[in-house]
Amino acid sequence: MKATNLSSAQTIRKVLGYIKRYWFLLALSIFFAAVTVILTLYAPILIGYGVDKIVGKGNVDFDGLKGIMLQISVVVALTAAAQWIMNTCNNRITFQVVKDIRDKAFRKLERMPLKYIDQHQHGDLVSRIIADVDQFSDGLLMGFTQFFTGVMTILGTLVFMLVIDYKIALVVVLITPVSLFVANFIAKKTFSMFRLQSQTRGEITSLIDEMIGNQKVVKAFGYEDDAMERLNEINGRLQSCSLRATFFSSITNPSTRFVNSLVYTAVALVGALSVMSGSLSVGLLTSFLNYANQYTKPFNEISGVVTELQNALASASRVFELIEEPSETPDAEHATVLEEVDGSVTLDQVYFSYRQDRPLIENLNLLVRPGQRVAIVGPTGCGKSTVINLLMRFYDVDKGAIKVAGLDIREITRKSLRENYGMVLQETWLKSGTVRENISFGKPEATEEEVIAAAKASHAHSFIKRLPNGYDTVITEDGGNLSQGQKQLLCITRVMLSLPPMLILDEATSSIDTRTEIQIQKAFAKMMNGRTSFIVAHRLSTIQEADVILVMRDGKIIEQGTHDQLLAQQGFYYELYNSQFAV
Repeated sequence: MKATNLSSAQTIRKVLGYIKRYWFLLALSIFFAAVTVILTLYAPILIGYGVDKIVGKGNVDFDGLKGIMLQISVVVALTAAAQWIMNTCNNRITFQVVKDIRDKAFRKLERMPLKYIDQHQHGDLVSRIIADVDQFSDGLLMGFTQFFTGVMTILGTLVFMLVIDYKIALVVVLITPVSLFVANFIAKKTFSMFRLQSQTRGEITSLIDEMIGNQKVVKAFGYEDDAMERLNEINGRLQSCSLRATFFSSITNPSTRFVNSLVYTAVALVGALSVMSGSLSVGLLTSFLNYANQYTKPFNEISGVVTELQNALASASRVFELIEEPSETPDAEHATVLEEVDGSVTLDQVYFSYRQDRPLIENLNLLVRPGQRVAIVGPTGCGKSTVINLLMRFYDVDKGAIKVAGLDIREITRKSLRENYGMVLQETWLKSGTVRENISFGKPEATEEEVIAAAKASHAHSFIKRLPNGYDTVITEDGGNLSQGQKQLLCITRVMLSLPPMLILDEATSSIDTRTEIQIQKAFAKMMNGRTSFIVAHRLSTIQEADVILVMRDGKIIEQGTHDQLLAQQGFYYELYNSQFAV
């Protein structure tokens, strides 16, 4: 189920929910924001007093002026200290909130059903957790810096202006809604544009991730120009939506400044008339004009960062949508922890499809006795790897049931189910770290002797010793300079180290040379002894010793038996076998 797009208001509410956890820092920030504003607003009064002490020829009160200058110096110093503490609190809140959101997004990604991961561009998911969260961080920090002081400055200046002269203050209040209307109108327009910008940025991340991960294929097939065309097309759309978003957001500041200039002009005109009538001193008019500037400044500052704020909200909405995606179906409330495993596996009238409109597996039945070696063969797309996905419960069946040791796997905890399987896939996966860490991935407590023994059993020990630092050689997540065969040997070693009661070998030796494959097949034979094993293979020569061979086509088992029995039937398996060995 796809999450709906969040509106700006919904996103703000969710952000406030995260901020609420740090209420103490928030209260501290508000307190020092209030101190900053009060001190900032007190300064114009002191300036006004100073002006009154120097108005008039030969009538300058130097002693009084000296005392006022000292007070102004103290106020400025205290304001700077209060601002520093407030900004420190804001920084702490911002980066704590960002950390919480990124942690939650990554934890959600770990709990996502594989169906979601398979159906979404990986680069876009990376962009949401990295780029979008960073963008949100920048905007949130700017928002915190401006928001509290801005609101308090507006309220404080209104109070001071009302005390000095309520008539002039009313002029300011009446013109203010125009500025708010302009800023609000433009902000609504820019949110959708910045959201589109974030989505398009995710597309670019996906494309670049795809090209980097498959650079050898790109070069081998001369796809560079096509890749560049795709990048130019997406980049063009990104440029277009970014320009529109930035243009609309950039006119906010000039628009609000124009309105605020009208406020300042109105205050100056009405104030000048008040001075001429004698109801207001020149010093108080100076203070009033300062307050008019102080009052309009928050509007200008907020409108000045509206680009970042709208961009941040658009980015945050994409992250929250990821967080709110449905997690994979949780383990049953009283799910069993699988401990004593006899190795029996049953598939009872199993139906499954990746898409409802495209049936794949229908009424699949299979009974695997403990310790049996079950080979699964068939043409591409017949459902071999899908059976493996269902056995591991990467996907749940649509109908029917899969049972291990007599228990429906939906009534078993996923963790304990998967701990009882050792799996080697055609696609290798290694993490950044040492060779030793990659081998002991499933058994971190393994001793050095156990790791070396597993490597010798898989015939990986010899090439590992030739590496610069042996078992302590650091490799990247793609295996660095290791060959595909060497990477697969490390994955095989990983399984040989943990030796669980059931094994899944999905084209486990597809990238290994024939000589090494023969040696590994011997090691596999020893490893599979007494263990239930599922072997997916295209090379039929590798599965001739299997206890039972399942021949699949279009999601169904069409033939079943030993190698000799299937050849004697002269059916589909017979045709597959002869097609591989025909001269």
